[in-house]
Amino acid sequence: MADEWHSLPADDVLRRLDASPLGLNASDAARRLARFGPNELVRTARISPWRILLAQFVDVLVIVLIIAAIISAVLGTLQGELADLYDAILIVAIVIMNAILGFVQEYRAERSLEALKGLAAPKAHVLREGGVVTVPSRELVPGDITILAAGDRVAADARLLEAAGLRLNEASLTGESQPVSKGIEPLPRDSFVGDRKNMVFMGTAVEGGRGKAVVVETGMATELGKIAGLVQQETKEETPLQKQLDRLGRQIGIAILSAAGLIFGIGVLRDPRHIELLFLTAVGLAVAAIPEGLPAIVTISLALGLQRMIRRGALIRKLPAVEALGAASVICSDKTGTLTKGEMNVRILVAGARSCEVSGEGFDPKGTVKADGRPADPAADAGLRRLLECGVLCNDAFLKRDRDRWIVEGDPTEGALIVAAVRAGLDVEAVRTRWPRVAELAFTSERKKMSTLHAALPASEVQHILAVPEAERHQRLKDLNLVLHVKGAPERILAACSHHLVDGERKPLTDDDRGQYLFRNQELAIRALRVIAHATREFSGGVPPLTEAALETDLTFLGFAGMMDAPRADAIEAIRRCKKAGIRVVMITGDHKLTAMAVAREMGILEEGEIALTGEELEKMSDEELLRQVERIRVYARVAPEHKMRIVDAWKKAGHIVAMTGDGVNDAPALKRANLGVAMGITGTDVAKESADMVLTDDNFASVVAAVEEGRGIYENIRKFVAFLLSANAGEVLIMFIATVAIADPAFLPFFAPVQLLWINLVTDGLPALALGVDPYPTDIMERPPRNPKEGVLSRDILFLIVVVSGILTAGTLGVFFLELREGADPTRAQTVAFTTIVFFELFLVFAMRSPRQTIWEIGLFTNTKLILAVLGSMLLQAAVIYIPFLHGVFGTEPLTVLDWVETLLISFSAFAFVDVLKVVRRRMRS
Repeated sequence: MADEWHSLPADDVLRRLDASPLGLNASDAARRLARFGPNELVRTARISPWRILLAQFVDVLVIVLIIAAIISAVLGTLQGELADLYDAILIVAIVIMNAILGFVQEYRAERSLEALKGLAAPKAHVLREGGVVTVPSRELVPGDITILAAGDRVAADARLLEAAGLRLNEASLTGESQPVSKGIEPLPRDSFVGDRKNMVFMGTAVEGGRGKAVVVETGMATELGKIAGLVQQETKEETPLQKQLDRLGRQIGIAILSAAGLIFGIGVLRDPRHIELLFLTAVGLAVAAIPEGLPAIVTISLALGLQRMIRRGALIRKLPAVEALGAASVICSDKTGTLTKGEMNVRILVAGARSCEVSGEGFDPKGTVKADGRPADPAADAGLRRLLECGVLCNDAFLKRDRDRWIVEGDPTEGALIVAAVRAGLDVEAVRTRWPRVAELAFTSERKKMSTLHAALPASEVQHILAVPEAERHQRLKDLNLVLHVKGAPERILAACSHHLVDGERKPLTDDDRGQYLFRNQELAIRALRVIAHATREFSGGVPPLTEAALETDLTFLGFAGMMDAPRADAIEAIRRCKKAGIRVVMITGDHKLTAMAVAREMGILEEGEIALTGEELEKMSDEELLRQVERIRVYARVAPEHKMRIVDAWKKAGHIVAMTGDGVNDAPALKRANLGVAMGITGTDVAKESADMVLTDDNFASVVAAVEEGRGIYENIRKFVAFLLSANAGEVLIMFIATVAIADPAFLPFFAPVQLLWINLVTDGLPALALGVDPYPTDIMERPPRNPKEGVLSRDILFLIVVVSGILTAGTLGVFFLELREGADPTRAQTVAFTTIVFFELFLVFAMRSPRQTIWEIGLFTNTKLILAVLGSMLLQAAVIYIPFLHGVFGTEPLTVLDWVETLLISFSAFAFVDVLKVVRRRMRS
C-alpha cells in the first residue's frame, strides 16, 4: 500500500484509512498509536562500545605483536634484561595507540542513525476533533490530518488533500535541486518518489505556500525510515590496504615462526648441550624480526596524509580511507553542488534577434556577457538593457557577500537574473531605486508568471502609496506613468504579448514571430536550460484594475534568459585528470535525464557510445544485464536510494574500487555500500556526513580528485617503507640463521645480542622509515592507471629488491665479521664492526628504496631533506653507542678505528650502489 497512496484520489485515501477531513478524535488516535507504534526511527541493533574496542585487537599483525610483547616481557623478567622489557613496553604502546584511533573512528560511524533522527520534526500541527492542535511528532498516526505552512518540517509521509502554492525542498531525500511545487491530483502508480507531487515526505521542508494532508505512513514505514533501515543493514568493507596488511601480517607471522623454529631445530641437532641458549636466541630473533614499527608508521603516514588532505578541502573521518582513495577506479558523483555549484546561472540571454553568452560561476558576480565574441554593453543595446532591467525589477531576490562567498537571499532563479545583470555591468541598486515597486501579482504554479508594477517616484511617495489599503491604491496610481514587468513560462508570456522589441523599437508580434520565439525556446530547452521569458507594458496617465486579466495583456515581449546549474570549471579539469589517471566518472542525480545529459556532455563525462539511464529504466534491468552494461552507462537520472546501491554493487562486481559522493539522506545507504563514501561538508546532511569516510569542506569534485592523488602518493610511500622494513628484517633473520649454522663457538652466539637487535630496529625503522612516509610523490602519479586492488603491498619489483638487499646485507655483515676475526680482532670488536655495518647498510639502503624503478639521481637526492636529516641523526646515535663509555656495557661495543670506519662505510655503501645499478640494468633489459 505504501507505493499506492499517490495513485488514489484523496477521498479513496481517506476511506481506506478510515479517516475524516476534520481529523481524528483523541481515543481513535490513542488506539492507532497502540497499533502502529510511535512515529520515530528505530535502531534495530546497537553495537556496544566495548565490542568496538575489543574488535581493534583481533587484527592479525596486532595479535602477532601482542604475543611478541608477552614473550619479551617474560624473557626480560626471567633474565633481568631491560632491553626485552623496553621492547615489550614499546610494542604495547603501539598496540594501544592503534586501538584508540580505530575505536574513535568506528564509534563515530555508529552515530549515523542519530543524525537521521535529527531530521524528524519535533512537533506537528494536526486536526484533532475539528481543531488545530500541536502534538509531538512521535504521536502522529496514519489517518491524522496535518496542517503545513512555510518553514515547517514534515513529520510523516502524507497524501495532500489541499495545496495552495505549496513548495517543498526535497533535495536531501530525492536529489531534486529545485523546490517542488505540489498538487492534489492522483498520479501513475509507478511514479518516481521525486515525481509524487501529491505526497509530502518525512524530513523534507516546506519552502512556501500552505497545505493540508492525511498521514499515510509513520516511523520506519516512511521513505526516510526505509533509508534508515538500509543504513543499518550496511556494513563497511575493509579497504584494500587493510586487507593487504592483514595478509602481510599473517605471512610475516608464519615466516618468523618458521625461521625461529628452524634456527632452534638446527642448533639443537648440532649441539643439544646449549638448548636453553638456542631457545633464547630463537625467541629473541622472532621478537626482533617482527616489524613492530610497521603499524605505527602506517598510522603516522596516514595521519600526515590526513593533514595534507584537509589543506586540499577533504576531511577524512576514517583513517584507512586516506590511502584507499588511491585505489579508486570509479567515482560515482552527485551532480548538484558537486560537479556543479548548486547555484543557478544564466548561460544565455536572447533579446530580439541577438543572443548573448554569459560566463561565470555560481552567484559570484565576476563574469562576462558577450555578443558575437565581444563584451555586450547594455548602455548601447536598448533591447538587452530592457531585458536585464525587467529581470532585476520583477524580482524579490538580493545578492549579498557572506565572508568569502556570494549568496542569494530569495529564490535561486531570481538570484541568477540579478547576477547576470551585474555581469553585464548594470547597476542593480540604481535601477531599483529609480523604479520602485508599487504593486505586484505574485507567481503561482497555476499562472506560471509574476508581474510587478513600477513608478518613477521618490521612495517617500512610494511608501505613502503602499501604506494605503489595496482598494484605495488603484486610485492613487491613476495619474502616474507606470511600467509593468512580467516574467514566467515562455508559452504563457508569449500568449499574453501583442508586440515585441526589435532593435529597441516596439513592433507588432506576428504568428510567425511567435513561432520563431517558441522554436528558440525549444532549442534552449533541449540544452537543458531553464527558460524564463520577459515582457513589459507601459501605462501613461492611468492604470487598469490590479488584476491578472486587466494588467497582463497587450504585453511587449523582451526576450529570454536561459539558465542552468552550471558545471564548475575546476570540476571539468578534475574530470580530465581522472581520464588520464584511468578513473571513470559516473554522474548519479535526482534531476531530469535531459538536464543530466547536457551537463554530463559539457563536462566530458558522457561521450560517444556511452549511455544515460533513468531510475525507471534501471528498474527494468536485471542485475546480470546491469553488470554487462555498467561500464557503458555514464549517467543515471531520477534515481532512488535502492538504485544507487545497485549501481555501486554492479561496479564492485565488475572488480572496481568505487568512491561515491553524496549530500542527501537518500545518499546515505550508498555512501556506506561504496568502498569509499564522500559527503558534502557545506550542503550535506548530518546523516550523509556520518555515513561517509570523507567529507569535502568545499563541496567540490576537484577536491575528490586531489584526495585520490594524495591517496595514491600515500600508498606509494607505504609500499616503500614496508619494503625497507622487510628487506632489513629479512637480512637480520638471514644473518642470525647463517651465524647459528656456521659459527661453532658458543661465545659468538647469539650473533647479535637482543639489545643490539632492538637498537637496529629503533635506529633504522624509526626516523628514516618515517621520513620515507613523507617522500614527495612521483610526478606521474596521476598518469598511471589505478592499481589492482588484488595486488599485494609487495609488488614483483619490491619482492625482487627484498631478496637482493637481504642477500647483500647478509654477505656484507657476515663477511666483515669474519674478516675482522681473520685479522686477529677480539669477539667484541668483530661484533661491533658487524653491528655498525648492518646499521649503516640499512641507512644507506633507505635512499635506494625511494623508488623500485628510478635511481636516487633521477629522483633527486635533496628532494626529501627530512630523510637526509633522519639518516644523519641515526648515524650520530650509532656513533654515540660506539664512543660513549657507559653505553659500551649496555650494547657490548668498543670504539672503532679510522680503518674500521673506512671498511664499514665502503661495505655498507655497496648495497645502495648495487641496487641503483641493478635498477638501470633491469630497465634497459625490459626496454
